[in-house]
Amino acid sequence: MNSQLAQPAVEAGPAQIQIGTRDFQRVRRALFFGGFSTFALLYCVQPLMPLFSHEFHLSPSQSSWSLSVSTAALALCLLFASAVSDAVGRKPLMCFALFGSALMTVLCAFAQNYAQLLVCRALLGIVLAGLPAVAMAYLSEEIEPKSLGYAMGLYIGGSAFGGMTGRVVASILSDHLSWRMALLIVGVAGLAAAAEFLRSLPASRNFSKRALSFVAMPAAMRKHLSDEGLPWFFLIGFLLMGCFVSLYNYISYRLLSPEFGLSQSAVGAISALYLIGIFSSVWSGKMADKFGRRRVLWALIAVMLCGLLLTLAHGLILVIAGIALFTFGFFGGHSITSSWVGRRARPPQALASALYLFAYYLGSSLIGSCSGLIWKMDGWNGVVMVLAVLLTAAVAISLRLSRLALLQVQPA
Repeated sequence: MNSQLAQPAVEAGPAQIQIGTRDFQRVRRALFFGGFSTFALLYCVQPLMPLFSHEFHLSPSQSSWSLSVSTAALALCLLFASAVSDAVGRKPLMCFALFGSALMTVLCAFAQNYAQLLVCRALLGIVLAGLPAVAMAYLSEEIEPKSLGYAMGLYIGGSAFGGMTGRVVASILSDHLSWRMALLIVGVAGLAAAAEFLRSLPASRNFSKRALSFVAMPAAMRKHLSDEGLPWFFLIGFLLMGCFVSLYNYISYRLLSPEFGLSQSAVGAISALYLIGIFSSVWSGKMADKFGRRRVLWALIAVMLCGLLLTLAHGLILVIAGIALFTFGFFGGHSITSSWVGRRARPPQALASALYLFAYYLGSSLIGSCSGLIWKMDGWNGVVMVLAVLLTAAVAISLRLSRLALLQVQPA
């Protein structure tokens, strides 16, 4: 076995934050709010897509661009955001991202047509890019290695809670008021979350500023992409997020159809299953820290696949059970994979995190939109068939990585 592959990416230093300390509690609270706000602001439009289709006379695929344009802009800007964070600092850029994206969500509520809405959503993705990759880099630098999986799980758990809250609140408010009021209220909540993030997050201890320069970025990217394990992480993130967004994008159309006949609020309430993701992300991080990531990842992806197939059922309870399994597997798998990137990557670590999230959100944009075309041609059965193929590929990749022992950064 190549001993170099077993080395953690970050050496624990005396200044790193240990679990159980007051600073760890502050980090936990801040990153929970950061993850909450990111997913709430980014995905609050997901349950509103049928309303966009009706008001602006759009197909499901066209309506999905209200989300895809944000995730595409986010993916493209993540790489540059990592370089900016090296120059201005982790916390200042993350705070700017949270306040700016919340403001963009408020502006979405005043869009006069779909084109204006897409512009605001694209700007939201650009501004929000300053948080996700930088948050991963911050945790990798500031948290002791043995607690990193747990800390990353808490951040992903905040994302799950934000995704649930944004969807549920947007659905209920759009049912009783309008989609514009829904976006306005979610945006104001995002401003409050940004204020709490600013107040709680400790300043960086293990970060050194560098001059802003994009010249060295191509060489740094080649360094990460030539690593034996990192590109596979990036591909897994691409596949998992693309499948996750696709399921939640188009299951709403199926549940609103005459087959089930649910209301907008009822469909949004199904997003309470994101709560499973909070448990899954934290639990999976602990299990990975304890037993080794390669023993957990492939099983979680297999759980996603089983849940996906269960959504083919014609009984509502079975469909909801399938979504629950799918959600459990996704948040657990994402938590493990993202923490692995932080542990394995060599400096510049923020760029490695950005590359992972570039693939992650690119999967959301590309697979999420293409699944809309499949929905139009073959309905839910077609969407499930395509996603099942992608998840099978993800399982195969994780098993291959296990056989090669590329990912053995924890005791196996």
